[in-house]
Amino acid sequence: MANKKLLFTKKQIAEIMQKHPTPFHIYDEAGIRGNARQFKKAFSILPGFNEFFAVKALPNPFIMGILKEEGFGADCSSYPELLLAEKIGLQKENIMFSSNDTPATEYKKARDLGAIINLDDISHIPFLESAAGFPDLICLRFNPGPARKGNIIIGDPKEAKYGFTREQLFEGYRILQEKGIKRFGLHTMVISNELNPDFFIETAKMMFELATEIKEKLGIKLEFVNLGGGLGIPQKPEEKALDYDKLAAGIKKAYDEIIVKNNLDGIKIFMECGRVITGPYGYLVTTVLHLKHIYKEYVGCDACMANFMRPALYGAYHHITILGKENEPTTKMYDVTGSLCENNDKFAIDRPLPEVREGDILVIHDTGAHGHAMGFNYNGKLRSAELLLRENGEVIQIRRAETADDYFATLDFVSLEKFQ
Repeated sequence: MANKKLLFTKKQIAEIMQKHPTPFHIYDEAGIRGNARQFKKAFSILPGFNEFFAVKALPNPFIMGILKEEGFGADCSSYPELLLAEKIGLQKENIMFSSNDTPATEYKKARDLGAIINLDDISHIPFLESAAGFPDLICLRFNPGPARKGNIIIGDPKEAKYGFTREQLFEGYRILQEKGIKRFGLHTMVISNELNPDFFIETAKMMFELATEIKEKLGIKLEFVNLGGGLGIPQKPEEKALDYDKLAAGIKKAYDEIIVKNNLDGIKIFMECGRVITGPYGYLVTTVLHLKHIYKEYVGCDACMANFMRPALYGAYHHITILGKENEPTTKMYDVTGSLCENNDKFAIDRPLPEVREGDILVIHDTGAHGHAMGFNYNGKLRSAELLLRENGEVIQIRRAETADDYFATLDFVSLEKFQ
């Protein structure tokens, strides 16, 4: 099996482990910055282009600060994510607030920050008005239903809980018009971790045609169209990365043929990518604790799905490298597991690898998005540290590992004593 390249050696990781025991996530600053610049350059051919990094992918202020320096905004979906954006100095319309089943307090915080509020449902119009009042700029999220197809991760749009139907969308804009709103955006998100550029180009065409119809029927010229995220990354060695330039050119062609042709030139294009920005530049490093030989061969690690749950949740493939054995033949078949009391706590099933021994260091690739962020404490598992490999080669801790004190911090032992 082909291998994926690493930015560090076994010796370098061993040195890091002297200060930071496994498991830990480590991110590549140079890789993130280089990718961000390439992304911005490619899509800058689109009018008014802006990328709002999907904070849910990697909610760490160090990473968000790097992306802010590279000119990215933030796409937030909760009160803490709004606070993170605020703490790194993002302001007003550099923040997109896209949430669903949203509490009033979160709408109020978004309103106070001057963020662009992206409404998920027609019933949220009166709710927002009552909870926080309307901002100057409001966006509506469109669910195309049977008009588009999703994939295994995000699901069929007509089965998804997100967004307005087509009929609700026009009614929502009409209601907001009557309430005096004059600035509008349009948003959708119909695919996730997709490597076929045609999906995104077809979505852009759908949205541009919808923007034209909104102008014709309601007299509204949208300020922007947010094409969402969902751009995938090559998680298997044989897969190829999306060609940013080719994708941007395809979207620009659709823009010219639909938006410009209908005299709507000037509508800005936004995106809210997360995985494609940071995903390939994160790694989960874990040590082999045990080997189990029963009906199958099992590799037991000190990391578990509490540290990284995508393989268990989605059946997602993530490449695994055994440090120091990168060039050895993959002659053995293993399930790579963690210690959680769940049988699906597996990073890989029937994965061909070089022969594994206790103490080997495994690197799980492409954990720079939806990795640490999706961690949890089931079974009393404690979430791992996050490290950053700086451009100058320095390694810094950007989130410490949790301790047992953290796990117990929210329990009220004073009340427990009275209860007993």
